[in-house]
Amino acid sequence: MRTAVALVILVLAGTGGDLAAAHAMKRVGEVKNFAPLAILRVLGRAFREGWMWVGIAQMALAFCSLLALLSWEAVSFVIPATALGYVTGALGGKYLLGERLTPRRWAGIGLVSAGVTLVCFG
Repeated sequence: MRTAVALVILVLAGTGGDLAAAHAMKRVGEVKNFAPLAILRVLGRAFREGWMWVGIAQMALAFCSLLALLSWEAVSFVIPATALGYVTGALGGKYLLGERLTPRRWAGIGLVSAGVTLVCFG
């Protein structure tokens, strides 16, 4: 039971963190100049976005959950199971960020899901 709860926390918090950081970066704008000073300006703007801090907090929670899982289960189970984040990430991108998902991308997500199922029950 604790493994399932930790895995759900890992996948949802990891995806939530990615989505929150992506939302913040869309508000900051595209990085066009990779000069050190320009990167520092972008980072300064990013860290003034509340969504960036929400994302960092969720990613930290996901990392703690990953560490707990790795202390309980085999890495050959934990790492493939985290691939469920691809599914939640795609759904979050589509429904929360308004991204377009092509049929080819959905097919890839289906293949990843099938692979996770094989690992979990194999």
